[in-house]
Amino acid sequence: MTIAHLAEHTTWIPTLALWAYHEWGHLFPDETYATLLAKFAERTTDHTIPETFVALEHTVLLGMASLVKHDLPTRTELSPWLADVYVAPEWRQRGVGSKLVQVAMQEAESLGVATLYLFTPDKLEFYRRLGWRVFETTRYRGEAVTIMAWNRLRTV
Repeated sequence: MTIAHLAEHTTWIPTLALWAYHEWGHLFPDETYATLLAKFAERTTDHTIPETFVALEHTVLLGMASLVKHDLPTRTELSPWLADVYVAPEWRQRGVGSKLVQVAMQEAESLGVATLYLFTPDKLEFYRRLGWRVFETTRYRGEAVTIMAWNRLRTV
C-alpha cells in the first residue's frame, strides 16, 4: 500500500467526491456531488492546506484523508482539521485508515500546525488509539459528535 498526494492521482476525484457524498451528505445537505468535485479539485496541491491523501494498492483506490481549514461549520474558530477519512468497505480493518491518518498528522506537523482537529460521530476509539484526545462533545444537525484534537506537542 502506498499513500500519495491527490495531486498525483487526480483521476480519482470523482470517486472521492462520491464517497464523501454518500458517507457524510446527511451532515452537509448544502453540498452536492458537483460542489464536492470542486472541493477535491482544490485539494490537489501538496504541502499546503487544503490537501488530500489517497491510499492505493497498485491501481486500486483504498481510501482517503484530507487536511482542511474548516470542517465543522459551527466551530469555524478551530483550524485546521483532519477530514474525509474514509476507507472502502472491502479494505477496512487492514490498517489503511490508521496509515492515512498518520500521514496526514505528519504532514500537518511538517506544515507547522500545532493543533489539528477532527469531528466524529462514531470513531472515537479509533482516533484515541492514534493519539487524539477529546476536545468536546456537541450536537451537529441533530447528531451527537465528538470534536477531537491532536497536538504535536501532546499537551492537548
